[in-house]
Order: sequence, then structure tokens, then C-alpha cells
Amino acid sequence: MDNLNYGIIGNCRSAALISKEGSIDWCCLPQFDSTSVFAKLLDEQKGGSFEILPIGNYEIHQEYYNRTAILVTRYSEGENVFEVHDFMPRHHKMNGKYMAPPEIIRYIKYVSGSPKVHFKYDPKLEYAVGETLHYIKEDFIASLTHENKYDTLFLYTSFDKNHILEHKEITLWEDGYFLICYNEKILEPTTQKIALELERTKVYWMDWVDKTPTYKKFNEEIIRSAITLKMLTYDKTGAVLAAATTSLPETIGEVRNWDYRFCWIRDASMVIKVVSELGHKNSAKRFLQFIIDLMPDKDEKLQIMYGINKEKKLTEITLDHLEGYKGSKPVRVGNAAYMQKQNDIYGILMDVIYEQLSSFSNDEENGEELWNITKGIVWIVGKHWQEPDKGIWEFRGEDKHFTFSKVLCWVAIDRAIKVAKMFGKTRKLERWTALEQEIKDDIHKNAWNNDINAFVQCYGSRHLDASVLLMEPYGFIHARDPKYVSTVKAIEEGLSNDGLLYRYKNEDDFGLPSSSFTICTFWFINALFKIGEEEKALEHFERLLGYSNHLGLFSEDIDFKTKRLLGNFPQAYSHLALIECAINFSNKQKDEKILETIG
Repeated sequence: MDNLNYGIIGNCRSAALISKEGSIDWCCLPQFDSTSVFAKLLDEQKGGSFEILPIGNYEIHQEYYNRTAILVTRYSEGENVFEVHDFMPRHHKMNGKYMAPPEIIRYIKYVSGSPKVHFKYDPKLEYAVGETLHYIKEDFIASLTHENKYDTLFLYTSFDKNHILEHKEITLWEDGYFLICYNEKILEPTTQKIALELERTKVYWMDWVDKTPTYKKFNEEIIRSAITLKMLTYDKTGAVLAAATTSLPETIGEVRNWDYRFCWIRDASMVIKVVSELGHKNSAKRFLQFIIDLMPDKDEKLQIMYGINKEKKLTEITLDHLEGYKGSKPVRVGNAAYMQKQNDIYGILMDVIYEQLSSFSNDEENGEELWNITKGIVWIVGKHWQEPDKGIWEFRGEDKHFTFSKVLCWVAIDRAIKVAKMFGKTRKLERWTALEQEIKDDIHKNAWNNDINAFVQCYGSRHLDASVLLMEPYGFIHARDPKYVSTVKAIEEGLSNDGLLYRYKNEDDFGLPSSSFTICTFWFINALFKIGEEEKALEHFERLLGYSNHLGLFSEDIDFKTKRLLGNFPQAYSHLALIECAINFSNKQKDEKILETIG
């Protein structure tokens, strides 16, 4: 079965996907949202790749090196053995900043024997729109297109450059390297220098992981997910990407193909909340600054998403010359959803602001700005919470009164009240408390359906929606409240399919959904855990972990029948929810240990 059996490497500037066989099939340079230099992922013939093709019957094994973002692919045939260590350099500089150049290093580690291999270096610049030409220079191979001669890719290597371009057989006798970079190097690389870059990058990631708490259960899964989330953050601005790819379909052959290389306020806020809980406060602070810089004036609404460099306009176009993943057209660049109205983002943002102020109670560096943002959010929510919107799932049709959006409007006011108390600002509390209660009463009155005994997708609807499971984690309702328990049961009955959840089952702008949205299954597992069905939750969780790829990575969706991964990859949403579930199970075990000790 075809699957998204890819590893991700990255350095918080860009990322690349490398197949189980060691082929670089996706990379955009110089940053995440640039045009692609390798895009075989989206067109096997035209897209471009960098393949490792050993001659003979080699066994291939792939894993990450010891809790890092360095991907090791091992090729072995009897005594003929070599490894490829793939990474994007990232390490500390003397001035305290980070070295994270727009480049990929493939360190070829000779192990034994005399392995023979073809290196098929075939980049296709600018999303493979025109022909990519290659020129051998004294120090490097330069690749460029006639359409954009200024956008050049450089390949430095210890191997014969003619052999590389002509895909000739090469026998390995010692270590070597490939350095693929967006900028021409000032100092010519050597194998020794590249080996040093590898060691520095190892140290960076191992040091970063060392700052993460150790958990009794699922610790390795938490670490791999945390590293993946870190790779999806953009250092320059503090933005967090939804995923590293564009146009990987929710269902093969259908048109639900979107560009996820942007910063959704909702996704990013949820990621930052989890990363902060894992002890990585700097990421949280940087994202808060990203938001502060974006906050508009009163009544100019916050967009649901932005470019990673704070771009507001994300015009969506299609690349019709590309076939799409497994023939799934169209391939989209940009995302028209940036124009949508989604009222939930204010609550999610206020929740993050409150969490960060709680964590940094002695740090008032941004205090006045955050208080100003808080007042602005309450003003916007107070004026607009009764209006319909597109909802969390970004329906492109008619606006509706989505339950999740209303709950998050309540969250916005609830957290604003808490922030006001932290700052000793009591003048507005009476008015804000009344607004909070008004929204809460409205939700209980209009989102509850007596016939199906559950909170529903939107006011007046009979449709279930997995997003209402978040009512409890956001503090709107207690886990053991009969209304919440019966909602969880109704969702289990109506949206679960062999333990995997639909987001919803009603028809949307593109027909009926036909794959499971991975984060929804994690939400469901958390809900089961919270209502007391812990053994069932753990059983579901362990089964779901088995649906990850060979490296423990998840995409956006899972096919109900085949369990293959679908949608953009790797998906930040999926990995943040995995961490939340794993921490719940680990904390449960910790609580039981404490009780045993007391007993």
C-alpha cells in the first residue's frame, strides 16, 4: 500500500521530506513557502527529486538519530553497507543566535565493503514550471531556469560532478557529502567541515530535547512529536505552520487539496500552548510577539491565517501543469480561506495569552500590549459573537452559528476576565461577567438538541461535530456533566468508524467526507479519558499510534478502510493532540503512583 512513508528534516527556516528509500521528494527554498526545488511528491514525472539508488539487492532501514531531526537511512547488502545522514543545519552561533541556512546536507557515511550507487540529482526549480538547466562550475553544480535566472540552486559535493549529473555508477570507499544550498558558499565546504556541521546539529537537537520533561508513558512519542512541531516553527517571525506541504489530498483523487504552509492563528495557538507546557517558553514568547505585531486596530478583524512573514494576502492559484499526489488535482498555492470570518480565533488567542501570562507572572515585558489586546478582543467579541461564521472547518458555503465558534467566544471573555484580575483591572469586570454569562446561556439554549441528547454542530442542527468535544478542555463544561457525557456517547455512536472519527458526516461544499481527520480521533480519546472510560481511551490511543508511518509521524487524515495517511504532512494539529493525549495518560500513571505512595 502506498503511504506517506516520509521523514521530515528541517531547521526552522525550511523543511524537506525524504522517502523511506532515501529520495528527497519535497523541499522549498529558501523558506517553507518558497517555490519548490524538489516536488516529486506532487508529480512523479515532472516534480524533481534527489534519489539514492544502490546497485544490487539492498535492504533499507530508516530512523531518526537519537532524539534529533537528523534522518539516517541505512543501506546494506552483505558486507556492502553505507548510510545517508540527512539534515538541515541548525546550531548556536557565538552571538547567541542560530545558524540555520537554507540548505540540505546529505552526509554519506561509508560503513564497509565496496557499495556501488547511482545518485540521481534532479532538482526542478519554480514548481517545475519550466526546464531546469545544470551547469558544472569549478566548485559546484549550478541549477537554474530561463524564466528566473536569479533563482539558482547550488550543489557542492565530494563526488565527481560529471558522474552526478550523468547518473554514473560511483563506488564508495570513504565518507562523502552533498550540500544543496540556495546561496553560493563563501568558504568551500569539505567532508571534514560537513561532518562538523552534522555534529553541531546533533548537539543542538539533543540539547533542545533535554529541556523537555521526561514522561513515564509514551515519552518517545511525545519527543518525536515535539521535535516535529519545532521543525514547523519559523524562526524569523515566530510563526507556526499547519504543515510542511501543499495539496496532499484528504481523499485520493478528490479536490480537497489545500496549501498548509501558512500560520493559522488557531492551529499555531494550540501548538504554542502545548510546546509551552513542554517547557519551551521561548517559542511561546516569539509567537506572542508575532501576534502582537499582527493585531489590527479596533474592529479591523484579525485574519484566521497569515503568511509566515506576516503577509495578509494569500491569493490562491492552481498549478495545472502538475499531476498532483497520486493524480489528485488541483495543486494549489496560496489559500483563499484567509478571507474567511471565523469567530473562534479570538477565544483561542485569549486562551494562549492567559496561559502565557500565568507562566510568566513576573515578566511584564509585553504586559501593557497584552492588556490592550485583551480589551480589543473583548470589544470585538462583544460586538460580533452573535454573528454567523465559517466555523473551525472552514466551510466555503453559507455562514452558520457554529457551536464551537460560540464556545470560543465564551472562552475569549472568560480568559479576559482572568487576565483583568491578574492585572488588577476591575473597572470592566461587571460588564464582562454579564457578557460571559449571556454567551453561555445562549449556547446551552441553542446548541443543545434534546432529540439526540447532544450538543450539535450549529444552532438548530441535528448534525454532530467532533469539535464540540473541546467544550470540556476549554472549561466551558465539566467532564462529568451529564450533557457532556451524553455528547461524547452520541459522537461515539454517530461519528466513530472502527475507532477513527469523522469531523462531521453532513455534506459540505465538496460532498460527503470520506476520511478521518486525525486530530478528531485524539480529541475523542481525550474525551473518553475525561469522562472516566480510561481503559477504552488507552486502547484507542495505542491503536491510533499504530497508524503512524514508520517514523511515528502523522498527516492530517487517515483512510477509514486502508488506514493509509492522507492530507498534508506532517500535520502540526495531529502531533499537538498526540502530545496532549500522551501527557494525560502519563499524568494518570503519575497520580496513581502518588496515591500508592500515600496509601
